[in-house]
Amino acid sequence: MKHITFYLDFISPYAYLAFEQLPLALMGHSYSVTYKPVLLAALLKQHGQLGPAEIAPKRDWSYRQVQWLAQRQGLELQLPAAHPFNPLGLLRLAVACDAQGLPNRYVCETLLRHVWRGGADAVDAQRLHAVTQQLVPGRDANGEDVKARLRAHTEEAMALGVFGVPTFAVDGKLFWGCDALPMLRDYLHGDAWFAGPQWDAAARLPAGIVRRS
Repeated sequence: MKHITFYLDFISPYAYLAFEQLPLALMGHSYSVTYKPVLLAALLKQHGQLGPAEIAPKRDWSYRQVQWLAQRQGLELQLPAAHPFNPLGLLRLAVACDAQGLPNRYVCETLLRHVWRGGADAVDAQRLHAVTQQLVPGRDANGEDVKARLRAHTEEAMALGVFGVPTFAVDGKLFWGCDALPMLRDYLHGDAWFAGPQWDAAARLPAGIVRRS
């Protein structure tokens, strides 16, 4: 049985879509999943990137695309009242729900739907209090141990080369984005392509030009 580590940040609509699609996309395969909340902003900063919602035309496109993808897949999705937002409260709450900082599927589902269903303010204090009461975390979400665990998850992701969310890690390979689910499925199925030279060769392709910021 393969084990998948799912790196996610609740700020990402693509993480929401991937989370909802995962069981159907991998139906028939034997696997287990560990969910690891990470701070997407830290991953972007490491690689000198802006988030999709920080580039105006890309922001507009992303919101249109995720709504189209959701309706095409029969999923409920409404944009939150404001986006992007500071997701730290939600990330820390997720981490606080497990002694090892590894929230289960119910916790992740609750928080993703908190953001991406209903069109409300994702970080409204009253809503955050209500979802905290619903999840009953075993630790203080603002405690130093929880903050340290979230940093550790994020640093682990950075060390592996994770550059965005959602990312699925399995057998040392990274699959990025909700549109990578078919590729992940083929890997779990044992597709011979993954044993060929293309995977490693892609990382050795020389860059013809490098832009300087």
